[in-house]
Amino acid sequence: MNPEFQPKPVLFFKSTNPPVFIISAVIMLVFILAATAFTKPSKKFFDFVQGFIINNFSWVFTLTSVLFLVFVLYLLVSPFGRIRLGEPGQQPEFNYPTWFAMMFSAGMGIGLVFWSIAEPIKHLTHPPIEDMVNFPAGNQAVTWTFFHWGLHAWAIFMVVGLCLAYFCFRKGLPLTIRSCFYPLLGDRIYGRLGHCIDIFAVVGTMFGVATSLGLGAMQVNAGLNFLGDCPETKLTQTVLIGLITLCATTSVVLGLEKGISRLSNFNVIMSILLVLVVLILGPTLYIFKTLGEGIKGYLSNILYFSYYSEWEASPKWKASWTIFYWGWWIAWAPFVGMFIARISKGRTIREFILGGMFAPVLVTFLWLSVFGGTALHLETFESAHISTAVSTNTSTALFKTLNHLPLSQITAALSTLVIVTFFVTSSDSGSLVIDIITSGGHQDPPRNQRIFWAVTEGVIATVLVVAGGLQALQTAAIASGFPFALIMIAMCVALVKSLRTETSKG
Repeated sequence: MNPEFQPKPVLFFKSTNPPVFIISAVIMLVFILAATAFTKPSKKFFDFVQGFIINNFSWVFTLTSVLFLVFVLYLLVSPFGRIRLGEPGQQPEFNYPTWFAMMFSAGMGIGLVFWSIAEPIKHLTHPPIEDMVNFPAGNQAVTWTFFHWGLHAWAIFMVVGLCLAYFCFRKGLPLTIRSCFYPLLGDRIYGRLGHCIDIFAVVGTMFGVATSLGLGAMQVNAGLNFLGDCPETKLTQTVLIGLITLCATTSVVLGLEKGISRLSNFNVIMSILLVLVVLILGPTLYIFKTLGEGIKGYLSNILYFSYYSEWEASPKWKASWTIFYWGWWIAWAPFVGMFIARISKGRTIREFILGGMFAPVLVTFLWLSVFGGTALHLETFESAHISTAVSTNTSTALFKTLNHLPLSQITAALSTLVIVTFFVTSSDSGSLVIDIITSGGHQDPPRNQRIFWAVTEGVIATVLVVAGGLQALQTAAIASGFPFALIMIAMCVALVKSLRTETSKG
């Protein structure tokens, strides 16, 4: 193996890979200036990019998402599952509760809170497949939501996480995306090709995280409006992004042990409390029925939904739902994958997949059933008009639903706190990951660099919200995920090649 890439100092930053850091920073700066100075043209450009990718390359997202799921399941049952992501006999750095808390908080927290009610309600009022026999709109609504938040999403994260953890902790390469290509490129990963790979990862991560930060700001604003008549404006959302970015920056400065891990544990405790409260106060039996029927419908239709969403659904629907989600998860993959890899040293590949994919999926399904099931019950049996709230302002769906339950002020306050902590954990985890990539794989990069990327994330989230709102956020996810989907295919090939070489020698 080639010696580790040694970053060189640049400007006032002590440890960077100059080409990756500078080019990535310039791309962000150009985007910020262009979208700020030319807001209306930027919105038209977002619309054009989204339409072009959806009309010509949506099949890339559909095909790769299926391939990644099959690939991860293959590794789970194959003899490769016994291989440890680290030295032989090495023990994991974090216990199971802390490991899972950090993984889930970084994975899809803000988006899950944002869409857990809005998506089932939208599918209820506008069923994607209207003529599906013996599949009523309510069941279909839950099943489609499970499909978008289930195994495909976490399989995408697992691919990147496994590759990074394997090549870093077992092969001694830097913890950066380029290292995953060593079996294919050899020492060329330290040159221009490696720089390009890492730049794609940085840009994709930045826009993926910014998408979630924008969604989080919109929903925190809706929560504050519900609690105290805080105006729902882009100015308010900008201020919220600034304040929460400040909190995230503080967490980043404290580091992985004192900041991110403790905040993630607190976040999960608050989330469990919120779920239990809503489960008890809401239609409990209906929620469990929703969970059971959702899992049944999901497993029965997982292949057909993949087919339908690509070859039968309209381009507008694909852009708003399935392809948006696949693009978002792929854009998040460098961030979530690297973060999961960073906290998973010492676990076997099989343990990594079981704990990193199936456990979060089950918790995600429970969350969606509790909040989505409550909203569906209110809409279907109590004429609560949740669908009106969703169509008027998606960000308010959660709070409009909680308003129909006892203790609504308390649950709304708790929900806002959960959103804020998800917001902070996503931002600080994303900042750490981007800093690791731009520092050439340094696992504990200097704090001033983390602060730089945390602030940049907040600025880009603000620009996306101001320039185009929800559609701009969706376009950013799709556009940044597209090139990285192709990179991930090559990562799978490289991982299998290296695993086969290792097992043949053993």
